[in-house]
Amino acid sequence: MLIRLADLCYRRRRLVVVVWLAALLGAFALASAFSGELKQDYLQPGSESKAASDTLAQSFPQASGDTIQVVVHSDSGVSSPDVMAQAGAIFATVATKKHVVGVVSPFAAQGARQISADGTTAYAEVALDKTHSDFTIQEAKDLVEPILASGDDDLQVEVGGQVALLSQTASVGTEAIGLIAAAIILLLVFGSAVAMGLPLLTALFGLGTALMLGEILRRVVDVPDWAPPTAAMVALGVGIDYALLIVTRFRSSLAEGQEPRRATLNAIATAGRAVVFAGLVVIVSMLGILLVGQAALDGFAFTVSLAVMITMAASLTLLPAMLGFAGRNIERLHVPFVGRSPRTDALSRWHRWSRFIQRRPWIAAIGSLAVLLALAAPFLGIRFAFPDAQNDPASFTTHKAYNLLAEGFGPGFSAPLLLTVQGASGDQLLSETGALADDLAEVAGVAQVSPASINEAGDTAVLGVVATTSPQDKATEDLVDTLRDTAIPDATAGTDLAVEVGGPTAVNLDVTRGVADRLPLFFGGVLLVSFLLLMLVFRSLVVPLKAVVMNLLASAAAFGVLTLAVSGGPLGDLVGIPERTPVPILLPLGIFAILFGLSMDYEVFLISRIKEEYDKHGDNALAVADGLAKSARVITAGAAVMVSVFLSFVLGKDVFGKMFGIGLASAVLIDATIVRMVLVPATMELLGDRNWWLPGWLDRLLPHVHAEGHDVTDDEVQIPDDIDREPPVAAGAGA
Repeated sequence: MLIRLADLCYRRRRLVVVVWLAALLGAFALASAFSGELKQDYLQPGSESKAASDTLAQSFPQASGDTIQVVVHSDSGVSSPDVMAQAGAIFATVATKKHVVGVVSPFAAQGARQISADGTTAYAEVALDKTHSDFTIQEAKDLVEPILASGDDDLQVEVGGQVALLSQTASVGTEAIGLIAAAIILLLVFGSAVAMGLPLLTALFGLGTALMLGEILRRVVDVPDWAPPTAAMVALGVGIDYALLIVTRFRSSLAEGQEPRRATLNAIATAGRAVVFAGLVVIVSMLGILLVGQAALDGFAFTVSLAVMITMAASLTLLPAMLGFAGRNIERLHVPFVGRSPRTDALSRWHRWSRFIQRRPWIAAIGSLAVLLALAAPFLGIRFAFPDAQNDPASFTTHKAYNLLAEGFGPGFSAPLLLTVQGASGDQLLSETGALADDLAEVAGVAQVSPASINEAGDTAVLGVVATTSPQDKATEDLVDTLRDTAIPDATAGTDLAVEVGGPTAVNLDVTRGVADRLPLFFGGVLLVSFLLLMLVFRSLVVPLKAVVMNLLASAAAFGVLTLAVSGGPLGDLVGIPERTPVPILLPLGIFAILFGLSMDYEVFLISRIKEEYDKHGDNALAVADGLAKSARVITAGAAVMVSVFLSFVLGKDVFGKMFGIGLASAVLIDATIVRMVLVPATMELLGDRNWWLPGWLDRLLPHVHAEGHDVTDDEVQIPDDIDREPPVAAGAGA
């Protein structure tokens, strides 16, 4: 089927290019007409923090939206008449802004606690009509930027809160940097501007179409704001990678004297088949995230899966068409001294490398394993929590607001716990909630408890509990447990009060624990499906088992590097994370799904070529040497492209983007070097023919599917009767 599809695309190449252009333009048109908004709901289903949020939404809607803090600071004191008048005018203007439903000024009677003890800092609590996940970036900018512009030399004005962060974290287009780096690498690999351009064009067509369709996907599922740039990063990497593999096989066939049409079909029949299975593994890995049960992660999984599927389709349809236009002219615009023929000494170098490893398999296996374990060791000290404003870039207003509030009111003031109280009404609710507040104020770790706020119906109260420690401090998490397990039950004993602990810190804690509880299901599901797929492809029990174990080791090593990068050391300074920063558990989950799929890409590329050689002569050692020699160059080149694309995200300001880039870049680098080039050939040499062991009864049950494919036969190159004939492309013609 792949051969027939490739032949059709090759011969109808003009139509195929037109169809892809129409698809790209149509996707842009559909996105402009039906684009959905980015949303992220991180509330953990069944958690107490979600129950508190639902209670606020139902019974206290004025408190269910997000809040921002407009922080003012003056060395001369915020209570001086001039400063008070200027700040009061700012707060009054904020109250008229769109999406603002209420402002509690520090100069009003109910805002008495909103002025610091030294009198230099004050803040207004601004209630919004929706959460930050419902804000667009432009809406956030329209709200926050005029507030920041109202400050001057005498009065510093900053804004805290998630909406303020959203206003400053728009995409900076680092994908372009990765694309330029990828172009340079491809030019060095191929030595031809024409050959370089084909993978780039294929990836860009697929990426553009996927991103536009991803905007329509937002109308169906909640997609977090970090999903589209991450999907772009992955789609760009795999799109170039897949096309690189096919173009490399195409050039090899041309070098053997084949005509362009047969070379194209041969590339799709072999490398294209590996692309299909590699892409399926990536998609399976991503969809495994659905087992976690997190709405935001579901949208992320669908977005990345869609991007990979479309870029894979571009590699299998658009690329054969462009190979038809290029023909033997693919070597045109050659750069001297680089990109020599794939059948030159590059093959012999990799062949010698494989033989070198095979002569010392135990040393290579133990040494590479030791390196992986050493890199993974820091992962044991990783701390899962959510970064807050103190981890934002120093230039962000949210970071400055956090510092002002922490210095003036204490480190826990920026993210108070929100307690919803029900079970009584009217004066009784107010009285019992007041008594509860007095009891909680005596709990160790509580800095203060705000007065109770009662909703209009008089059946729900809200308390704000400020911790003495910062929101991401382990002691603050312990305080949440203390309140839930002992303090609140003891304080409400003998009453009918039902109290739920919510707020950002409680939400983050519940998400971390909820996801952690589902991790065995996620890992087990992804590993099992990947194992079965690889067993089906390679008809072996040993190869898929070895692949799963090696990919787990590579993942652990990548997480070890990530842990070092967020630990505040020299590596952190290098990548722009100078302070110790916790890692949200959602991030390693997403990284694992992506890198496991990408690692399996290289596994399929390498093992399929080894299996192809093994099927020819049955000599395992020779198959490993020849397979590695013929695939190592494309694997290392593809890995270099991936690493450059992923590292480009480290250049952005967003700490989440930096973490993703570091984790994925280190994972690909480790997998393509230590694992594929050392550990795989060493273990395959040690195992010998046992690599391909499969019980006879299981062999009879499994359908025959070959990722390694085969060179096309003369019969397969024949033009099918049901396809209109075209004149053949003359050797050396460009179209």
